[in-house]
Amino acid sequence: MPFFGAHMSIAGGLARAIERIRSVDGEALQIFTRNQRQWQAPPLAAAEREAFAEAWRDWNRPHIASHGSYLVNLASPDPALAARSTAALAEELGRAEALGLPWHIIHPGAHLGQGPAQGIKACAARLDEGLTRSETTKVMLLLENTAGQGTTLGASLDELAGILAASKHAERLGVCFDTAHAHAAGYDLVTPEGYAATFARLEALIGLSRLRVFHVNDTAAPRGSRKDRHEHIGRGLIGLAGFSLLVNDPRFAGQPMILETHKAESLAEDRLNLAALRGLMRSGGRP
Repeated sequence: MPFFGAHMSIAGGLARAIERIRSVDGEALQIFTRNQRQWQAPPLAAAEREAFAEAWRDWNRPHIASHGSYLVNLASPDPALAARSTAALAEELGRAEALGLPWHIIHPGAHLGQGPAQGIKACAARLDEGLTRSETTKVMLLLENTAGQGTTLGASLDELAGILAASKHAERLGVCFDTAHAHAAGYDLVTPEGYAATFARLEALIGLSRLRVFHVNDTAAPRGSRKDRHEHIGRGLIGLAGFSLLVNDPRFAGQPMILETHKAESLAEDRLNLAALRGLMRSGGRP
C-alpha cells in the first residue's frame, strides 16, 4: 500500500507541518523549508531544527520531502538569474540535509527561448554546481515532471532523461512524478493501455528505480493542454479510474504519494482526498 500524504504549510514553524499532517492521518509529507516567494531566508535556528526533529520522531514516519522555490530557474539563459538560482538550490539542499530529509524536489526550469537542448544542458550543469556547492552527501534531488507551459522543461520524459544523462552527479538524482502535470503534458493515465504505456516509457528512459515520490493531483485541464490546473481526487479528468490504476500498481507499493490540492485552514479537503485515495485500494490495510 502506498504512503498517502499532503503538502503542508510551515506557518508557525517547521514542526507545525508535522502537526498538520498528523491531524489528517497522513503518512507522507512535503514542505517548503523557507518562504518560497523570497530569495533570501534566515539560517535554520538550532531550536527550530530540534523542534522539527522531535516532532518527526514522535510521528515516526520516514517520508518527508522538501520542495524548491518557484523562483529558481536552473535552465535560464540569464547569467544573473542562473547564478541566483544555483545559489538558492545549494542553500535549499543544505537546509534539507540539516533537517535529515531524504529528498528535495525541484522543477527543471524554463529555457526562455534558447531551445530545449540548451536548456537541458544548462539545467544539468547547474544541478551539478548546486550539489557541489551545497556540500551535502545524503539528500537526493528529485526532478519533477511539468505540465509544459511556455518554455518549461520536463513535460517530456525524454527531457527529464536528458537532464539525468547530462549530469555528472546522476547518482544523486531521481524523479518525482506529478499526475496532473503528466496528464496536461499528454500522457494517458486514465485507460489501462495508456497507463501501461506511460510507465513503460518511464521505465525505458529513466528506470522506475529512480522514481521516488508521486504528486497525486487530479486536474481540470484537458490532456495535452499543457495547463497546470490541480483538482481534487475524482473531481478532475484523471478521475477515480485513473487513480485506481496508480494506487493499486504493485510496483509502487510503499511509495509516498503526496497531495498538492488547494485547501482551507481546516484541512477538510485533505481528509476527503486521502479518504478517496484509500478507498480505491482493492485490498484492505497495510501488511
